[in-house]
Amino acid sequence: MDLSPLFLSLKVACIATTIVFITGTLAARWITRKLFPGKSILESLLLLPLVLPPTVIGFGLLYLFGRNGWIGQLLMEWFGVQIVFSWTGAVIASAVVSFPLMYQSAAAAFQNYNVDLEDAAFTMGASKRKVFFSISFPLAWPGLLAGLVMTFARSLGEFGATLMIAGYIPGKTDTIPLAIYFAVEANRMEEALMWVMIILSLGFSAVLWLNTWSRRKINMIKNLS
Repeated sequence: MDLSPLFLSLKVACIATTIVFITGTLAARWITRKLFPGKSILESLLLLPLVLPPTVIGFGLLYLFGRNGWIGQLLMEWFGVQIVFSWTGAVIASAVVSFPLMYQSAAAAFQNYNVDLEDAAFTMGASKRKVFFSISFPLAWPGLLAGLVMTFARSLGEFGATLMIAGYIPGKTDTIPLAIYFAVEANRMEEALMWVMIILSLGFSAVLWLNTWSRRKINMIKNLS
């Protein structure tokens, strides 16, 4: 059986998770440390994909990145790149849908430790970059890791928005969720069941590892205290 949906799903999920981890962490770090007009509105916009149907998100991406969309036209004219009906579209869809999970976890992580440690480092002349990587990032790492794992799992299972912008092209855009759907449509139930078991195993393994790691860390902290 063709295993391209498995490799494509892992590829899409890894790239989308990397993008979301970096952007979500930086956005959460900046927003949690700033007070400015419209902050609530900005956060609501960032979290909007969490409550919208994936098909609505897919329509918005199609509107922006399609051949008649302003971003799609620019990419085609300047770089000759087409996002629609490509695995890149699947990456964008997964990144947009999973971004709120990473942002929420990162924002909570940056709010759950003593900010005075950062202020003390600033008063001693440390740069913002050094404070972030030597203090902020390590202290927030447990929450960031949780967001990372959940983002990967969500990216792996993305369906609606991916179908809208990437379509279903065997060997090119057929991620596991799409392979399941079209296998059922074609009455290939054994094939669909195999993909269901694979994606269940991947998702369960990710969540189980996160829970095990979190429990060990809590026990370690208790033993040290």
